[in-house]
Amino acid sequence: MLETSARLLRLLSLLETRRDWTGPQLADRLEVTTRTIRNDVERLRSLGYPVEAAPGATGGYRLGAGASLPPLLLDDEEAVAVAIGLRTAAGGTVAGIEETSVRALAKLERLLPSRLRRRVGVLTSTVVTLPRRGPEVDPSILVAIAAACRDHERLRFDYRTHDRADSRRVTEPHRLVHNAGRWYLLAWDLTREDWRTFRVDRITPKLPAGPRFTPRTMPDEEVSERVSSGLAVATWRYQARVRVDAPASHVSARLPVATVEPLDARTCVLTAGSDTPEMLAFYLGLLDADFHIEPAEAPELAAYLSKLALRYAAATKGS
Repeated sequence: MLETSARLLRLLSLLETRRDWTGPQLADRLEVTTRTIRNDVERLRSLGYPVEAAPGATGGYRLGAGASLPPLLLDDEEAVAVAIGLRTAAGGTVAGIEETSVRALAKLERLLPSRLRRRVGVLTSTVVTLPRRGPEVDPSILVAIAAACRDHERLRFDYRTHDRADSRRVTEPHRLVHNAGRWYLLAWDLTREDWRTFRVDRITPKLPAGPRFTPRTMPDEEVSERVSSGLAVATWRYQARVRVDAPASHVSARLPVATVEPLDARTCVLTAGSDTPEMLAFYLGLLDADFHIEPAEAPELAAYLSKLALRYAAATKGS
């Protein structure tokens, strides 16, 4: 059993990790009685920590918002992870976060023991992060969406689609995903009664969030599959369905974010999307394989490929 002071620190750490805990859950984690948990909560309150309690069978404890930020209790690995994450965020795509990340990192590194400071320094001094060119996202929007995911609260928002049409969505948010410089939200769309992937830079939340809901269970592997499928087409302005003269395994290895359906051992169908026809053509060029499109289904892509073919032909004249 932990001594009182160590147990209080552990209790505070648990309250920081998620929104709600029941008394029996905390007692089980700390290997004490629920009475001890009640007494320890009172000790934390006397030290100035705003621990809230709700009575009843569905009640529990949560760390409320206070006048000052309570200390974060990080073990060695967590401290290193936070330091590296802050340094990486300085070159990210969250609007206005670069300078803030640098300031927070400077404060954290002053507090790190020398052994941990050396670990962070070795990695960050040898790694160069290329700047992302994805659209910037307001950090307050990210925080609002993340809180709705964490607290299982319905999220209403205005959404601008790739063809610049505006719509109002009511969702049960499930997970935020970051990929290739862009942020995405995977959510259950209550109107369409299906999973949808939304680009966060096109979301304008309507706060406060709505009523709480019981989250649908989904393993991380399925989250990845659904978001990857959505990235292939749904969130892009231009789409194309292309028959490729290559095995599906070859195409999937070169374009992991696209949807690939095998036709036979030697051919497959690729479904991909992009904000521009030029980028779609670039993706197809990466395949290093013959491919075929229907010009009527993707006129912008067909026109650009014809233009590109003439340009490449002119570039090789006389060679």
